Amino acid sequence: MTAPAVPPRSAAEQALVDAALVDLFEHRITFNQTLGLKIVSVQPADVRATFDMRPELVGHYAHGRLHGGVISATLDHIGGLAVIVGIAARHPHDNAQQVMTRFAKFGTIDLRVDYLRQGLGQQFTVTAEVMRLGGRIASTQMRLVNEEGTLIATGAAAYAVA
Repeated sequence: MTAPAVPPRSAAEQALVDAALVDLFEHRITFNQTLGLKIVSVQPADVRATFDMRPELVGHYAHGRLHGGVISATLDHIGGLAVIVGIAARHPHDNAQQVMTRFAKFGTIDLRVDYLRQGLGQQFTVTAEVMRLGGRIASTQMRLVNEEGTLIATGAAAYAVA
């Protein structure tokens, strides 16, 4: 005898999952508040956040450009968010609490950043795409652009997911 099929998450439950992910990355991971990250989209094909340039994020006082550590951190955070969004999509029967529980087993194990141009701009957008989501390891590719669409940095990361 087979177990009865569990229906996929309803639109209302998906909205709760999306809100929980935004809350997690904007408020509960407090370093993201320091960075000023604002989550724009948590759709599997469109994971995106923005942040504004502020004096606290400047890495070179004479040039007013974004600090390399800020670039690295934002790429890492959006890559991680993309993986969590991917995990939530892979488990469509999980409610918001179950998705958040899966996040507890999560961590960055490798991060590569390519700094392509100076971090100049007033607003930055960071995006991520999951390249592979396995049972234990996930890999992502990320991009950081300024408000003019100039590519500033790219990243690739691996995350432990179990």
